[in-house]
Amino acid sequence: MSPVPELPGIGPRENLRDRIRAALRAAIISGELEPGVVYSAPVLGTQFGVSATPVREAMLDLVKEGLVVPQPNKGFRVTEVSEEDLDNLAAVRLLIEPRAVRESVCAIPEDDFPGLRRLAQDIVDAAERGDLVGYVEADHVFHLTLLGYSRNPVLVDVVSGLRARTRLLGLTPLLQSGRLGRSAAEHHELLDFIQARDPVGAELMMHRHIGHVRGLWAGGAEGAT
Repeated sequence: MSPVPELPGIGPRENLRDRIRAALRAAIISGELEPGVVYSAPVLGTQFGVSATPVREAMLDLVKEGLVVPQPNKGFRVTEVSEEDLDNLAAVRLLIEPRAVRESVCAIPEDDFPGLRRLAQDIVDAAERGDLVGYVEADHVFHLTLLGYSRNPVLVDVVSGLRARTRLLGLTPLLQSGRLGRSAAEHHELLDFIQARDPVGAELMMHRHIGHVRGLWAGGAEGAT
């Protein structure tokens, strides 16, 4: 088993299992929990400041999502995703998300923008702290909240699953180079188009954003899809 990375402590929440699951999912997507490595629930629990039980329960949830595989008497192994798989995931997201954002532009009430701005700022703040797990989790919340305005829960569930299977191993080099903050700012740029009621601009921005997910943020070339 590999040494466990520094993970954020878990504060009091109504559903501890859900909170830990979200943090673990973000750690896997960002690469803080490494593909192919086995992690034990007791060790992760120590990092979170909780017992092994909610961590084990959260990991079992992630087994159903295909993010980890149980290893008897050892823990859970983080699944590996091929480049072909990542290409396919990005291709499906490009078919769904830009159009969904375009169609949601006129559905978002003006009074909701301060809340959406706060969610976008959470991503920027995480980047400034160098918190990759927090970055991925905040990004997840922002985009699913935005897609919620499509009033299509099936679409939101599908995108949530696609995002969970994505890997963003290029975030660490971005953080080290100081470029993660500029990438985080894209979320405010997307909101600028939406708040200006520019569906075409919002769609194009979302297309560019997903291109970064598969390219720059995944550790590949700028703009690859």
